[in-house]
Amino acid sequence: MIETSSSSSAALIGPLNRLAGGLLERVPDTLIALGARIAIAAIFFLSGRTKVEGWLTIKDTTFLLFAEEYRVPLLPSELAAHLATYGEHLMPVLLVLGLFTRYAALALLGMTAVIQLFVYPDAWPTHLSWATLLIYLVARGGGHLALDRPFGIR
Repeated sequence: MIETSSSSSAALIGPLNRLAGGLLERVPDTLIALGARIAIAAIFFLSGRTKVEGWLTIKDTTFLLFAEEYRVPLLPSELAAHLATYGEHLMPVLLVLGLFTRYAALALLGMTAVIQLFVYPDAWPTHLSWATLLIYLVARGGGHLALDRPFGIR
């Protein structure tokens, strides 16, 4: 009875694996890069939007957050608030456009490392998923659907 169950499972799993593997192998890297660019850009851009009023007027609560909760070493909290807020707006736009993709991804990877090491060290599963997307973009670039390509930016 156990053999029948495992053999019927193998008979079902084999074709499913071949089907999924065959389909996923055909997904172009440029679509994976586009998905990675949009996904990680959305995370950081939406975070940046919580720090401002209007377009780019930094909220008083943002300065308080950087002074009291985030406390990044080596940077005054006011400077850290400005850098993070502007970075969370600019770098995602560059990623979506695919312009200076590797540099924008590297900047956000640095921000992710700072958040992981100094702000929320217990949130490593989230930060690992962000870092994986960003490392892919740093390593491979933005793909054929990026503005880097026509401008010859590597």
